Amino acid sequence: MKDTRESSAPNSEELQQNLSRIGELTTRLVAALSKNDSSKSTSSGLDQELYTKAFTASVTDMMNNPARLIEQQVGYWKEAVESWAPNATADGNAATQKKTDRRFRDPLWSDNPFYTAMADQYLQASKAIQNNAQGLSGLDQTEQRRLDFFTQQYVSMLSPGNFLPTNPEALNKAVETNGQSLIQGLENLVKDLEFNDGRYGVSLADRDAFEIGKNIATTPGEVVFQNRLFQLIQYTPTTEDVNETPLVIFPPWINKYYVLDLQEANSFIKFATDAGNTVFVVSWVNPDDSFEETAFDAYMTEGSLVAINEVRKITSQEKVNTIGYCIGGTLMACTLAWLAKKKLDLVNSATFFTTLTDFQDPGELGVFIEEEGLASIRKMSEERGIIDSYYIGQIFSFLRPDNLIYGPAIKSYMMGEKPPAFDLLYWNGDSPNLPGRMATEYLEKLYVRNELVEGVLEFGGEVLNMEDITLPIYSVATETDHIAPWKASFNGMNRISSKSARFVLSGSGHIAGIINAADSTKYGYKTNPARPDDLDAWQAAAKQHEGSWWNDWATWINAKSGASTPARTPGDVNGKTLESAPGSYVKA
Repeated sequence: MKDTRESSAPNSEELQQNLSRIGELTTRLVAALSKNDSSKSTSSGLDQELYTKAFTASVTDMMNNPARLIEQQVGYWKEAVESWAPNATADGNAATQKKTDRRFRDPLWSDNPFYTAMADQYLQASKAIQNNAQGLSGLDQTEQRRLDFFTQQYVSMLSPGNFLPTNPEALNKAVETNGQSLIQGLENLVKDLEFNDGRYGVSLADRDAFEIGKNIATTPGEVVFQNRLFQLIQYTPTTEDVNETPLVIFPPWINKYYVLDLQEANSFIKFATDAGNTVFVVSWVNPDDSFEETAFDAYMTEGSLVAINEVRKITSQEKVNTIGYCIGGTLMACTLAWLAKKKLDLVNSATFFTTLTDFQDPGELGVFIEEEGLASIRKMSEERGIIDSYYIGQIFSFLRPDNLIYGPAIKSYMMGEKPPAFDLLYWNGDSPNLPGRMATEYLEKLYVRNELVEGVLEFGGEVLNMEDITLPIYSVATETDHIAPWKASFNGMNRISSKSARFVLSGSGHIAGIINAADSTKYGYKTNPARPDDLDAWQAAAKQHEGSWWNDWATWINAKSGASTPARTPGDVNGKTLESAPGSYVKA
């Protein structure tokens, strides 16, 4: 660690001024914590019973198989001694790992022998702990997944960078700034607690940097319909002529729609409009307690079906093209199966973004979708009528603790840095609530019992069968998706009986792999005209493309959209509008 005393002596007057602010901030801190309602105690994100079961499984295996534990510990001891030795080189496993671990990239972790050894020892211990959790005897897939998850939480929490005395970057900055960085960090913590009603939740982005409708979600359009569940936005055309068949987008209601319309450069909505489509987007309501009895299928009977029919009336078209993203895609699959059962031919083609319909492999979310986790959700639903947006945000943050919890907390609270002005992270922190009944039905019927692909899901008065869907589909999955694993996504899409199906595997994950602007070269994508029955073989034979899949989709959708017609001015069947985009629902 650089010795800042040699370059600048501490300014005692400034230091005292900074320290005097501690009293004021402490008063605010106590006041913020006092706002934490005990009735929201289930909103911690991590259920204690889940942790207890995971820990018990690990201890039981250690007792039953001590030889395995001893073997692993001896290997850990060897690496630890080697890295501590005075003549240790930088070629060891820990040193190599440290170069690629963003937590230890700063030279301060390598320049000072104490912090170098500490980082190396931590990485070696982390590896030993995680190896010990792998392959325990007598655990089924669910138990192993739970143990792996909580092991990662434990390892991430104990990183030396998370504690001021063992973080050379934070200590160095505190000295350089005469304590100002720590005071600013404490103020950042107080602001976050105040914002979250006394509950912990680090800000991932600067809340003051964006305003919906001003510098985010700015594509011009009009709200042309609304009911209690959604507003329907029609976007202003940017071409003289448009495709005859309109396009309706159903985003997830776990998040807000404007992930598809962040800023002009990365707006999928603007791209689809510029490609010559009449674009409509469903902007879901942010539910309050009055939505407690809103069922999952209400999102079809009052949502997708209503939106499709409104668009058909507005554009005087018999059919529409649709896009469904994440749970919006799951809803679209249910809607299409329901329409097929009713023999209603209202949809011409369907595009799915990172959509699960087969929940046999639910990804990393699966650790929360077990009986203990569901019990917390049921309790919250019964007590409050909704699933709190804070709880939802915490769950998704725990899936990536280093990037979404500890890393931002270090920068904000220990380094005193202002959160970045990053549109995607701003959106990520703007989560809505969920109706309690909808959430429990969705999790129990789909995640737990996998009723949709089993052909037994009762939905809107019908029993749905995915194989009844025969229209053309375009399915995009992403390689590193931890919410909708690409193999699970493609397995579900394979249940659709479409004779015209295109499967695209994008680089990156659930969000970045989808919000990948048309001119971006950051992530490529893979295509293979074969049906992905054998997923590994399909991937191995797939063709790699540079750039974004957006352009590939534009070519596909244009071929499914009929002839050209003069551009349509936003408005309902009478040409009237309710308010300008982005509407009021998204701001709630």
